[in-house]
Amino acid sequence: MKAALVRAHGGPEAIELTDVDDPRPSPGVAVVRVRAVALNHLDIWVRRGVPGAKFPLPMILGSEIAGTIEALPDGASGWRLGDDVLVAPGTSCGVCIECASGWDPHCRDYGILGETSNGGAAEFAAVPVRNLMRKPSALSFAEAASMPLDFLTAWHMLVARARLRPGDTVLVHAGASGVGSAAVQIAKLWGATVLATAGSEAKAERARALGADRTILYRETDFAKEIRELTGKRGVDVVIEHVGRDTWDGSVRSLARGGRLVTCGATTGHEVTVNLRVLFAKGISLLGSTMGSLAEMKQVVQHIEAGTLRPVVDRVLPLAEIREGHRVLEAREAAGKVVLEVG
Repeated sequence: MKAALVRAHGGPEAIELTDVDDPRPSPGVAVVRVRAVALNHLDIWVRRGVPGAKFPLPMILGSEIAGTIEALPDGASGWRLGDDVLVAPGTSCGVCIECASGWDPHCRDYGILGETSNGGAAEFAAVPVRNLMRKPSALSFAEAASMPLDFLTAWHMLVARARLRPGDTVLVHAGASGVGSAAVQIAKLWGATVLATAGSEAKAERARALGADRTILYRETDFAKEIRELTGKRGVDVVIEHVGRDTWDGSVRSLARGGRLVTCGATTGHEVTVNLRVLFAKGISLLGSTMGSLAEMKQVVQHIEAGTLRPVVDRVLPLAEIREGHRVLEAREAAGKVVLEVG
């Protein structure tokens, strides 16, 4: 089969579109014929490499997969060949205390497709049967592939970690990005007031269309200062932080007393400083978050089916143009998800 493979870290040229052996079903593992796979910054980190992190190369990229069931292992129930599915991207043992408690990302065996095991930027993908979920019929394969990782991440950040409450004010960074566009919608679903940053007026307009009450062009203004003015110097209750070093100080300054900052990534750098006096004097909570549970993924899919949440696709490219997709993400040109069609 054709697959987008990384053998050694590097630039976009490190991605090889090459032939590899077709995957086969095994106990607990099904094979999905991939119809669409979405790109994320995680793909860029796996391709580039991250200091201090070791990825099991060679690796097939792609964490967000939608397609049809091609093969099932013996004993798999509830599924038929040809069923349309999307795939929850997080893998875990499923039997430990953490998994049984709904905290799958805390499992010692937790991993992510396309990061710790082969992903779906290929014609076929081997995935755990327990990770299969029915594709909402109203969604195209491209739309279905665009939502698992980002919506699950944003849901876990807001609901499980920040304990979002109706009436809270939330700052969402990069409100037109994958995680950002999901966070804007989820925060509004929970009755929050949403302030979102954006890199251009076009992206700001996209964030407002998703429900953001106010937008801030971070390239033109000090967003922390703007937050103070918009909130009457109070600050926000929650910050959804996935940018890292470039926004960290302003994010902390934007918090109200008792505010919660939740971070799931660091696209601009992971080394930051923390003023402990501000931390304890204002009663601030700094919270880390990675992905979410299968139970939370099922909740997200229910809302997608009901139309209360919707995926946002910026563009769809063929698998052969995966390098261009990486360029678009790195240049921050996308307002929503970049999705690759397969087959």
